Amino acid sequence: MPLSQTTLFVADEAATARLGAAIAHAIESERTSIARTGLVIGLSGDLGAGKTSLVRAILRTLGVTGPVKSPTFALLEPYVVSSLDFYHFDFYRFKDPREFEAAGFRELFGPGAVCAIEWPERASGLPTPDLALTLQVEEHGRRVEIVAHSEIGVACLQEAIARWETPTAAAG
Repeated sequence: MPLSQTTLFVADEAATARLGAAIAHAIESERTSIARTGLVIGLSGDLGAGKTSLVRAILRTLGVTGPVKSPTFALLEPYVVSSLDFYHFDFYRFKDPREFEAAGFRELFGPGAVCAIEWPERASGLPTPDLALTLQVEEHGRRVEIVAHSEIGVACLQEAIARWETPTAAAG
C-alpha cells in the first residue's frame, strides 16, 4: 500500500531533465539514510516513455560526467555517486521473471546502494521499490505517477516535489 503518491506532467526533454534533477537532489538529501538502508527506484512505462532519459538526468545531476548508456543489452550499468553505489538496471530483455535471481543481482541491493530499475515488472523477487515511477506517453508529453512505498521513499518524494515546484531549486 502506498504511503504517498503524486502525478506530474513533463512536457518535454527539458522537463524530464528537471524532474531527474529534483530526484537527484532528493537522493543527495537522503544520502545518510540511503547509506544505512539503500534505495530502490522502479521505472515502468512503454518503450520510449523516457525511463532512461530520466535516469540519465538523475546521474548527470549527481555528477556523472562520462557516458550514461542504456543498460538494455548489458542489463546493468554501475556508477559511484556521492559515496553511494548507483546501479542502473534494465530488465526489458528478461524472458522469464526468474532471470533476476539467476543473474545474481540481489547482492547489489541494500545499504549504500541506489538501484534504479527499468521494467521491474519483468523480474520476480525484487524488493518493493521505495519509489515507483510510471511514465505514460500522452499527446504533448508524459504523465509521471510517483508512488512512495517506504519512509525513505516518502522523504525522497517530498524533497523531489519541493524541488519540482521550485524550478530554480531543481537546477541548482
